[in-house]
Amino acid sequence: MGQAICDVDLLAFERGSELARAAVVDGVRRSLQTGFVYTSSDLSPDLLDTAYGLLAEFFALAPESKQRFVAPGSGGQTGYTGLLVETAEGSSHADWKEMLNWGLPLPANHPLRRRYPLQYPERVLPEEVVPGISSVLETFHNAIADLQRRFLRIIALGLGCSEDFFEEMTSDAPTLTRAIRYPPMADAPAAGHVWAEAHGDINLITALPRATGPGLQVQVEGQWLDALPPEGRVILNTGIMLERLSNGLIPVGWHRVVAPPGSQRERLSVVQFCHARPTTSLAPLACCCTPENPQRYAGISAADALEDVLYRINLLA
Repeated sequence: MGQAICDVDLLAFERGSELARAAVVDGVRRSLQTGFVYTSSDLSPDLLDTAYGLLAEFFALAPESKQRFVAPGSGGQTGYTGLLVETAEGSSHADWKEMLNWGLPLPANHPLRRRYPLQYPERVLPEEVVPGISSVLETFHNAIADLQRRFLRIIALGLGCSEDFFEEMTSDAPTLTRAIRYPPMADAPAAGHVWAEAHGDINLITALPRATGPGLQVQVEGQWLDALPPEGRVILNTGIMLERLSNGLIPVGWHRVVAPPGSQRERLSVVQFCHARPTTSLAPLACCCTPENPQRYAGISAADALEDVLYRINLLA
Protein backbone atom coordinates (compact mmCIF):
# COMPACT_ATOMS: atom_id res chain seq x y z
CA MET A 1 0.00 0.00 0.00
CA GLY A 2 1.50 3.32 -1.06
CA GLN A 3 -0.11 5.56 1.55
CA ALA A 4 0.03 5.09 5.30
CA ILE A 5 -1.38 6.85 8.34
CA CYS A 6 1.48 8.59 10.14
CA ASP A 7 1.97 9.02 13.88
CA VAL A 8 3.06 12.63 14.47
CA ASP A 9 3.99 14.64 17.55
CA LEU A 10 1.95 17.80 18.10
CA LEU A 11 4.04 18.65 21.13
CA ALA A 12 7.27 18.41 19.12
CA PHE A 13 5.79 20.89 16.66
CA GLU A 14 5.00 23.30 19.48
CA ARG A 15 8.16 22.85 21.56
CA GLY A 16 10.81 21.56 19.19
CA SER A 17 13.39 23.04 16.85
CA GLU A 18 12.62 24.38 13.40
CA LEU A 19 13.80 21.07 12.00
CA ALA A 20 11.41 19.17 14.28
CA ARG A 21 8.54 21.49 13.33
CA ALA A 22 9.21 21.00 9.63
CA ALA A 23 9.26 17.21 10.08
CA VAL A 24 5.84 17.29 11.76
CA VAL A 25 4.37 19.48 9.01
CA ASP A 26 5.73 17.11 6.37
CA GLY A 27 4.38 14.05 8.21
CA VAL A 28 0.93 15.59 8.54
CA ARG A 29 0.89 16.64 4.89
CA ARG A 30 1.74 13.10 3.77
CA SER A 31 -0.59 11.37 6.22
CA LEU A 32 -3.60 13.49 5.33
CA GLN A 33 -3.46 12.11 1.81
CA THR A 34 -5.25 9.18 3.49
CA GLY A 35 -7.63 11.53 5.33
CA PHE A 36 -6.23 10.43 8.70
CA VAL A 37 -3.36 11.08 11.08
CA TYR A 38 -2.47 9.96 14.62
CA THR A 39 -1.03 12.49 17.05
CA SER A 40 0.37 12.74 20.52
CA SER A 41 -1.47 15.14 22.80
CA ASP A 42 -1.61 16.48 26.32
CA LEU A 43 -5.23 15.35 26.81
CA SER A 44 -5.70 14.07 30.37
CA PRO A 45 -6.43 10.31 30.49
CA ASP A 46 -8.22 10.88 33.81
CA LEU A 47 -10.53 13.45 32.20
CA LEU A 48 -11.38 11.00 29.43
CA ASP A 49 -12.04 8.18 31.91
CA THR A 50 -14.25 10.45 34.04
CA ALA A 51 -16.24 11.54 30.99
CA TYR A 52 -16.75 7.94 29.89
CA GLY A 53 -17.92 6.96 33.37
CA LEU A 54 -20.57 9.68 33.49
CA LEU A 55 -21.67 9.03 29.91
CA ALA A 56 -22.06 5.32 30.68
CA GLU A 57 -24.38 6.29 33.54
CA PHE A 58 -26.50 8.35 31.17
CA PHE A 59 -26.72 5.76 28.40
CA ALA A 60 -27.66 3.08 30.97
CA LEU A 61 -30.84 4.97 31.86
CA ALA A 62 -34.24 3.77 30.70
CA PRO A 63 -35.24 4.96 27.20
CA GLU A 64 -37.98 7.20 28.56
CA SER A 65 -35.47 8.97 30.82
CA LYS A 66 -33.08 9.64 27.95
CA GLN A 67 -35.92 10.87 25.72
CA ARG A 68 -36.42 13.77 28.11
CA PHE A 69 -33.20 15.26 26.74
CA VAL A 70 -34.18 15.24 23.08
CA ALA A 71 -34.13 18.76 21.64
CA PRO A 72 -36.77 18.82 18.86
CA GLY A 73 -35.71 20.68 15.73
CA SER A 74 -32.04 20.84 16.75
CA GLY A 75 -30.78 18.66 13.89
CA GLY A 76 -28.68 16.59 16.26
CA GLN A 77 -26.68 19.64 17.36
CA THR A 78 -27.60 19.39 21.03
CA GLY A 79 -29.12 16.91 23.45
CA TYR A 80 -29.97 13.27 22.95
CA THR A 81 -30.46 11.49 19.62
CA GLY A 82 -31.98 8.03 19.90
CA LEU A 83 -31.28 4.71 18.22
CA LEU A 84 -31.88 4.23 14.50
CA VAL A 85 -32.13 7.93 13.64
CA GLU A 86 -28.96 9.02 11.85
CA THR A 87 -28.67 7.31 8.47
CA ALA A 88 -25.56 7.55 6.30
CA GLU A 89 -26.21 9.02 2.87
CA GLY A 90 -27.02 6.25 0.43
CA SER A 91 -27.74 3.68 3.12
CA SER A 92 -31.11 1.96 3.48
CA HIS A 93 -30.48 1.16 7.16
CA ALA A 94 -30.18 3.61 10.04
CA ASP A 95 -27.06 3.39 12.20
CA TRP A 96 -27.29 1.23 15.32
CA LYS A 97 -26.18 3.93 17.75
CA GLU A 98 -27.46 6.58 20.13
CA MET A 99 -25.81 9.93 20.85
CA LEU A 100 -25.47 12.82 23.27
CA ASN A 101 -24.42 16.11 21.66
CA TRP A 102 -23.11 19.33 23.18
CA GLY A 103 -21.14 22.47 22.43
CA LEU A 104 -20.58 25.90 23.94
CA PRO A 105 -23.56 28.13 23.10
CA LEU A 106 -22.94 31.77 22.36
CA PRO A 107 -24.75 34.58 24.23
CA ALA A 108 -28.36 34.96 23.12
CA ASN A 109 -27.68 38.32 21.46
CA HIS A 110 -24.56 37.22 19.57
CA PRO A 111 -24.94 37.95 15.83
CA LEU A 112 -24.00 34.40 14.81
CA ARG A 113 -26.51 32.84 17.17
CA ARG A 114 -29.27 35.18 16.05
CA ARG A 115 -28.56 34.49 12.38
CA TYR A 116 -27.86 30.73 12.66
CA PRO A 117 -30.00 29.39 15.52
CA LEU A 118 -29.77 25.80 14.25
CA GLN A 119 -26.00 25.81 14.67
CA TYR A 120 -26.01 27.55 18.07
CA PRO A 121 -28.81 25.84 20.04
CA GLU A 122 -29.32 26.01 23.77
CA ARG A 123 -27.25 23.28 25.36
CA VAL A 124 -29.26 20.29 26.64
CA LEU A 125 -27.35 18.03 29.03
CA PRO A 126 -28.70 15.48 31.54
CA GLU A 127 -27.39 17.20 34.67
CA GLU A 128 -30.51 16.43 36.69
CA VAL A 129 -30.16 12.66 36.21
CA VAL A 130 -26.34 12.46 36.17
CA PRO A 131 -25.10 15.15 38.58
CA GLY A 132 -21.76 16.65 37.64
CA ILE A 133 -21.87 15.62 33.99
CA SER A 134 -22.22 19.15 32.58
CA SER A 135 -19.00 20.46 34.10
CA VAL A 136 -16.98 17.43 33.02
CA LEU A 137 -18.32 17.47 29.46
CA GLU A 138 -17.67 21.21 29.12
CA THR A 139 -14.08 20.74 30.33
CA PHE A 140 -13.66 17.87 27.89
CA HIS A 141 -15.11 19.92 25.03
CA ASN A 142 -12.70 22.78 25.71
CA ALA A 143 -9.69 20.47 25.92
CA ILE A 144 -10.41 18.79 22.57
CA ALA A 145 -11.31 22.08 20.88
CA ASP A 146 -7.97 23.50 22.00
CA LEU A 147 -6.13 20.47 20.62
CA GLN A 148 -7.88 20.79 17.25
CA ARG A 149 -7.17 24.51 16.92
CA ARG A 150 -3.51 23.84 17.67
CA PHE A 151 -3.37 21.04 15.12
CA LEU A 152 -4.92 23.24 12.45
CA ARG A 153 -1.79 25.40 12.69
CA ILE A 154 0.21 22.47 11.30
CA ILE A 155 -2.31 21.91 8.52
CA ALA A 156 -2.23 25.60 7.61
CA LEU A 157 1.54 25.52 7.14
CA GLY A 158 1.24 22.33 5.09
CA LEU A 159 -1.15 24.13 2.73
CA GLY A 160 1.22 27.05 2.32
CA CYS A 161 -0.81 29.43 4.50
CA SER A 162 0.12 31.44 7.55
CA GLU A 163 0.26 29.36 10.72
CA ASP A 164 -2.71 31.24 12.18
CA PHE A 165 -4.85 31.00 9.03
CA PHE A 166 -7.64 28.98 10.71
CA GLU A 167 -7.78 31.10 13.90
CA GLU A 168 -10.47 33.54 12.77
CA MET A 169 -12.31 30.82 10.84
CA THR A 170 -12.78 28.70 13.96
CA SER A 171 -13.36 31.52 16.46
CA ASP A 172 -16.91 31.24 17.84
CA ALA A 173 -17.55 28.40 15.37
CA PRO A 174 -20.26 25.83 16.18
CA THR A 175 -17.81 23.08 17.13
CA LEU A 176 -19.75 20.04 18.31
CA THR A 177 -18.79 17.24 20.68
CA ARG A 178 -20.68 13.96 20.43
CA ALA A 179 -20.73 10.92 22.69
CA ILE A 180 -21.85 7.80 20.89
CA ARG A 181 -23.00 4.51 22.35
CA TYR A 182 -22.99 1.54 20.01
CA PRO A 183 -25.15 -1.21 21.61
CA PRO A 184 -24.38 -4.92 21.21
CA MET A 185 -25.27 -6.03 17.71
CA ALA A 186 -27.31 -8.90 19.12
CA ASP A 187 -29.85 -6.29 20.25
CA ALA A 188 -30.30 -4.76 16.79
CA PRO A 189 -33.92 -5.02 15.60
CA ALA A 190 -33.11 -6.57 12.21
CA ALA A 191 -30.32 -7.68 9.93
CA GLY A 192 -28.55 -5.08 7.81
CA HIS A 193 -27.77 -2.56 10.53
CA VAL A 194 -24.19 -1.76 11.52
CA TRP A 195 -22.90 0.60 14.17
CA ALA A 196 -22.16 3.35 11.64
CA GLU A 197 -22.17 3.02 7.87
CA ALA A 198 -19.36 4.43 5.74
CA HIS A 199 -19.35 8.21 5.69
CA GLY A 200 -17.25 11.35 5.53
CA ASP A 201 -17.66 14.20 8.03
CA ILE A 202 -18.82 17.66 6.96
CA ASN A 203 -16.48 19.75 9.14
CA LEU A 204 -12.82 20.79 8.92
CA ILE A 205 -11.28 18.07 11.09
CA THR A 206 -12.60 15.54 13.61
CA ALA A 207 -10.79 14.42 16.75
CA LEU A 208 -11.32 10.90 18.12
CA PRO A 209 -9.65 10.10 21.43
CA ARG A 210 -9.42 6.54 22.72
CA ALA A 211 -12.76 4.69 22.60
CA THR A 212 -13.79 1.91 24.99
CA GLY A 213 -13.42 -0.80 22.35
CA PRO A 214 -12.47 -1.57 18.75
CA GLY A 215 -14.68 -1.07 15.72
CA LEU A 216 -13.46 2.03 13.90
CA GLN A 217 -12.30 1.32 10.37
CA VAL A 218 -10.78 3.77 7.90
CA GLN A 219 -10.65 3.61 4.13
CA VAL A 220 -7.18 3.93 2.61
CA GLU A 221 -6.66 3.40 -1.12
CA GLY A 222 -10.01 1.64 -1.39
CA GLN A 223 -9.35 -0.83 1.44
CA TRP A 224 -10.99 -0.88 4.87
CA LEU A 225 -8.43 -1.03 7.67
CA ASP A 226 -8.84 -1.20 11.43
CA ALA A 227 -7.78 2.09 13.02
CA LEU A 228 -5.01 1.04 15.42
CA PRO A 229 -3.27 4.14 16.76
CA PRO A 230 -0.42 3.78 19.26
CA GLU A 231 -1.39 3.97 22.94
CA GLY A 232 -2.42 7.45 24.07
CA ARG A 233 -2.78 8.93 20.60
CA VAL A 234 -5.72 10.89 19.21
CA ILE A 235 -7.04 10.08 15.74
CA LEU A 236 -7.75 13.05 13.50
CA ASN A 237 -9.68 12.77 10.25
CA THR A 238 -10.47 15.36 7.62
CA GLY A 239 -13.90 16.57 6.54
CA ILE A 240 -15.67 18.01 3.54
CA MET A 241 -15.00 21.63 4.52
CA LEU A 242 -11.23 21.08 4.49
CA GLU A 243 -11.43 19.15 1.23
CA ARG A 244 -13.18 22.10 -0.43
CA LEU A 245 -10.81 24.71 1.01
CA SER A 246 -7.77 22.69 -0.07
CA ASN A 247 -9.21 22.15 -3.56
CA GLY A 248 -9.08 18.41 -3.00
CA LEU A 249 -5.43 18.30 -1.93
CA ILE A 250 -6.64 17.02 1.45
CA PRO A 251 -9.38 14.46 0.78
CA VAL A 252 -12.22 13.53 3.09
CA GLY A 253 -11.33 10.75 5.52
CA TRP A 254 -13.92 8.03 4.91
CA HIS A 255 -14.63 5.78 7.89
CA ARG A 256 -17.18 3.43 9.40
CA VAL A 257 -17.76 1.64 12.71
CA VAL A 258 -18.46 -2.08 12.70
CA ALA A 259 -18.66 -4.54 15.56
CA PRO A 260 -15.81 -7.08 15.56
CA PRO A 261 -17.00 -10.53 14.41
CA GLY A 262 -18.64 -12.41 17.25
CA SER A 263 -18.45 -9.48 19.67
CA GLN A 264 -21.39 -8.96 22.01
CA ARG A 265 -19.94 -5.88 23.67
CA GLU A 266 -21.12 -2.30 23.46
CA ARG A 267 -18.76 0.53 22.53
CA LEU A 268 -18.54 4.12 23.73
CA SER A 269 -16.75 6.80 21.75
CA VAL A 270 -16.45 10.56 22.12
CA VAL A 271 -15.65 12.62 19.03
CA GLN A 272 -15.46 16.31 18.28
CA PHE A 273 -16.25 18.02 14.99
CA CYS A 274 -14.25 21.21 14.45
CA HIS A 275 -16.36 23.49 12.25
CA ALA A 276 -15.73 26.71 10.39
CA ARG A 277 -17.83 29.74 11.27
CA PRO A 278 -21.16 29.56 9.37
CA THR A 279 -20.27 32.65 7.33
CA THR A 280 -17.05 31.07 5.97
CA SER A 281 -16.90 30.70 2.19
CA LEU A 282 -15.60 27.23 1.37
CA ALA A 283 -14.15 28.32 -1.97
CA PRO A 284 -10.73 26.75 -2.65
CA LEU A 285 -7.73 28.72 -1.42
CA ALA A 286 -5.64 30.41 -4.09
CA CYS A 287 -2.51 28.59 -2.90
CA CYS A 288 -4.24 25.26 -3.63
CA CYS A 289 -5.21 26.08 -7.23
CA THR A 290 -2.59 25.51 -9.92
CA PRO A 291 -2.58 24.64 -13.63
CA GLU A 292 -2.03 21.02 -12.57
CA ASN A 293 -4.83 21.23 -9.99
CA PRO A 294 -7.41 23.76 -11.29
CA GLN A 295 -10.23 24.92 -9.07
CA ARG A 296 -12.61 22.02 -8.44
CA TYR A 297 -15.28 23.60 -6.26
CA ALA A 298 -17.45 26.69 -6.32
CA GLY A 299 -17.88 28.69 -3.15
CA ILE A 300 -20.56 27.60 -0.67
CA SER A 301 -21.07 28.88 2.84
CA ALA A 302 -20.19 26.60 5.74
CA ALA A 303 -23.76 27.03 7.00
CA ASP A 304 -25.30 25.80 3.75
CA ALA A 305 -22.86 22.90 3.53
CA LEU A 306 -23.68 21.73 7.06
CA GLU A 307 -27.45 21.98 6.67
CA ASP A 308 -27.32 20.08 3.38
CA VAL A 309 -25.49 17.20 5.05
CA LEU A 310 -27.78 17.18 8.10
CA TYR A 311 -30.75 16.87 5.76
CA ARG A 312 -29.19 14.01 3.81
CA ILE A 313 -28.37 11.96 6.93
CA ASN A 314 -31.87 12.31 8.37
CA LEU A 315 -31.08 14.70 11.23
CA LEU A 316 -33.25 17.54 9.96
CA ALA A 317 -36.87 16.65 10.57
